[in-house]
Amino acid sequence: MAGGKLKLAPTKTTGIQYGALPWRLRGDEVQILLVTSRRTRRWIIPKGWPMDGLKPQDAAAREAQEEAGVFGEISARAIGQYRYAKTMRNGHQISCRVEVFPLKVALEEHDWAEMDARERRWVSVPDAIASVHESQLKALIRRFASRINSQMRRK
Repeated sequence: MAGGKLKLAPTKTTGIQYGALPWRLRGDEVQILLVTSRRTRRWIIPKGWPMDGLKPQDAAAREAQEEAGVFGEISARAIGQYRYAKTMRNGHQISCRVEVFPLKVALEEHDWAEMDARERRWVSVPDAIASVHESQLKALIRRFASRINSQMRRK
């Protein structure tokens, strides 16, 4: 997370982060962009700590730019949240709550800030659900895609 400041005392046991759910339509299929975490290489969504001077959704969009090299329209409203256990550099584990904001991707950069530290890949909704570990994030992706599909059917 370049430029952001961690708003978490090292002795805290909980924290909040803001995540982006980058998505696009390919034909009538919703696709989700996942990135790998730096240390464990698990598939995740771009997320990070609050940043001074940025609204939560703008912090989420910044993380998507840095971690995945994507830009687009970020929702002002979170679509949900999930929790996960984050291991800090000092070895402490904290419980993080991640508020998730959809990001409709308009531009994908070939080179981006964390391209040497992360992989990114576009996947179908079923593949995204199978790839992420957190059950609450799986459910959030499922609900979001269902909502987009419903909106498409009404058009």
